Amino acid sequence: MTPRFSMPIETNDGLEPCWGINYLANFQLLSILSPALRAQPHDRDVRIVLTTCAGYVGGDLGAIKDTKWPLPKGREYETSKLALMCFGYAFQSLLDSYDRPDKKPNNARILIVDPGFSRTPGMRRWLTMGSLWGLLVYLMMWPFWWLILKSPDMGCQSILGAVMDSDLNRRQGGRFIKECKEAKLQREEITDKKVAKELWSFSERQIAALEKESALRRGLALQKRNQEQKQDRRHEVPGVTAGASALWTSNNDRDAIVASRRGRTSV
Repeated sequence: MTPRFSMPIETNDGLEPCWGINYLANFQLLSILSPALRAQPHDRDVRIVLTTCAGYVGGDLGAIKDTKWPLPKGREYETSKLALMCFGYAFQSLLDSYDRPDKKPNNARILIVDPGFSRTPGMRRWLTMGSLWGLLVYLMMWPFWWLILKSPDMGCQSILGAVMDSDLNRRQGGRFIKECKEAKLQREEITDKKVAKELWSFSERQIAALEKESALRRGLALQKRNQEQKQDRRHEVPGVTAGASALWTSNNDRDAIVASRRGRTSV
């Protein structure tokens, strides 16, 4: 979570960090793993757990722009979590629509979990705005934060429940879990197929553009490395020639000395 009023940063691909890490990375990974997830044996319990935050309620998917910084200013984190939840439900629909060769029902389940507000390093960094003065205020208000924020162990209980609850194995995927139990969604567009289709299409276009840029960077880096290697070989050749010439000269001098000694001995 990027602190408020902090200097803008970006990922290695030039993406806004909340969009690239919270959403687009998950979209790309699950898109790659989709064939493997659909091919799992029918008796295997496959669960994909996506974590979100109560801040998703303040997200705005309608304000997304077709750029590397697509999120509305001031609501980057909230919108990235809303987009992740929308994608999670759309991906569950994709898994459920797959016609398995063995005619068994889909056994891969998407579970979206809200662990709540916890005293994690990320939350501390956001509350302190990434500054020393903010950290000082945070420490002075520590009893207050201790009362209203969960401990990390308490926050992870909902995630552990989503992973290990045997009851979820007998139910359909696409569940929103909060406080260790299924909760109601607060935004209707999460399950809106039209919104999901537009978001999916935009994400695929962005991934395709990023892959082209990445391939171009790799090509330029390879070309630069090859040029450096050629220059290194050019510098090495004179050195090798000089070394060979010196060795040839020293051998001739040694032969001349040996011949001179033999001549003196014969006289």
